[in-house]
Amino acid sequence: MSDTEILPAERVHRIIVRLAYEIVERNRGADNLVILGILNDGEKIGEAIAAAIPAVDGSVPVYPLDVSLYRDDAPRASRESFGDIDLTDRDVILVDDVLFTGRTARAALDAIVAYGRPRSIQLVVLIDRGHREYPIHADYVGRAIPTKHRERIEVRTTPEISVRLVE
Repeated sequence: MSDTEILPAERVHRIIVRLAYEIVERNRGADNLVILGILNDGEKIGEAIAAAIPAVDGSVPVYPLDVSLYRDDAPRASRESFGDIDLTDRDVILVDDVLFTGRTARAALDAIVAYGRPRSIQLVVLIDRGHREYPIHADYVGRAIPTKHRERIEVRTTPEISVRLVE
């Protein structure tokens, strides 16, 4: 099995700053934004994006999103998704580490609409692998990295965010 670093922490940091600028520009500011990071790595990436936004335009709240209750390909967990935040008329920035089949993103959409009716939901992914099973498309992509089905993209979030390709 080979394990190769394809995006070191410095490059990931530049990607995250670029994503923060794109999000603020497309939404004409950060006033109405709320970031929901899909547990676990999506939350860490969401926090990194939120940390980069004040350099552009104000601060943005970040909340973890547990989609395990809404998945169709995993046993149902008993945890609640996120607390009692009001998503009504907010622009939700949904963050995940890797977009692959689209199943996690679909589950996240179900979780979000179960808690409220946002004005918009925009999907941000650090890595887009391709190979969709659902018609899901990211609004913001850090990097598109086509892979083979047998390969895996591994996002490491400690001590810093980096990306590895595992065969």
